[in-house]
Amino acid sequence: MRDKGFVLVFAFLGSILFLFLTIPLIKLFLSVGFVNIFTTIQDKEVYDSIFLTLKSAFYAVVFVCITGIPLAYLIARYDFWGKSILESILDIPVMVPHTAAGIALLVAFSNGYIDFIDTTTGIVSAMMFLSAPFLINGAKEGFKKVDVKYEYVARTLGASRLSAFFSIVLPNARNDIINGALMMWSRGLGEFGAVVIIAYHPMVAPVLIYDRFNNYGLKYSAPVAADMILVSIVLFLTVRFVNNRLK
Repeated sequence: MRDKGFVLVFAFLGSILFLFLTIPLIKLFLSVGFVNIFTTIQDKEVYDSIFLTLKSAFYAVVFVCITGIPLAYLIARYDFWGKSILESILDIPVMVPHTAAGIALLVAFSNGYIDFIDTTTGIVSAMMFLSAPFLINGAKEGFKKVDVKYEYVARTLGASRLSAFFSIVLPNARNDIINGALMMWSRGLGEFGAVVIIAYHPMVAPVLIYDRFNNYGLKYSAPVAADMILVSIVLFLTVRFVNNRLK
């Protein structure tokens, strides 16, 4: 009986947060209407902005996969001087105000050496700077779960260090890496503060929503927001479903 009361109290408390997170989305979809959602996504400006957002966030994830996964492995496997400082620095982008991050990126890269302002490169850079810690930390935790003995066994059987990494470590840490990549990708999709400073044009979806709300009000911005949320949810659930099926 006590267990039942315990579960009911926790379920009640959890349901408060669940409703808080879901009611705004449901109300948005219902107020906009699915016909309007479907019509709006056919607008070239809306379609292009959503595609640009998805593409840029994907490029950011790919770049951090190539550069951040090796770094996460080194942090997970080795102890070295300054390790805690390095981990702290890698987490700083999560705490930095996004507009401040945009200014910092502008100061660092708008020097003429690369085409940065109002370009896809600038958009990808902003997304990557603010969301990379999610993938790095996810990969790091995944590598920590893989017993180093498996690598030693593979190497005694003739595998190289690189071969052991790709055949043993990476597959066993896959779920955490994919979850980290999803979190990074999701965070990149919603990035506004840094992107709007670096590249108001071409417009990613969050900037387009802001632009339409400022110029035309809720009636014209809500359908774009609904489209972006719906596309994100569908892609997010699809990747999660495929990943779970492959376990």
